[in-house]
Amino acid sequence: MDRASAAVTIRVAVAWSPKAGEAFELALELPGGATVLDAVRAGGLLEGEAGIDISTQAVGIWGRAAALDSVLAEGDRVEIYRPLAINPKEARRRRAQARK
Repeated sequence: MDRASAAVTIRVAVAWSPKAGEAFELALELPGGATVLDAVRAGGLLEGEAGIDISTQAVGIWGRAAALDSVLAEGDRVEIYRPLAINPKEARRRRAQARK
């Protein structure tokens, strides 16, 4: 980050869902030029009970996949995705089978 972008602060949110039916969102103020990884670290999500392993979990900004070094803008929502428990196609197949 250069000095000019560090002087500006941006507001972002970090959202994650540790399990189905449970979701959390954390509002943060970060220096301009902050990245997705900076937001996750600033939220304290890499340590403690959050159970987030950023090396294995995908991340995105507003529902679109993003790299950890993606630079954030004012109002961005960083999302940390947990692995799928079941393939979506298989889940649809099972629901259709259950309706029969």
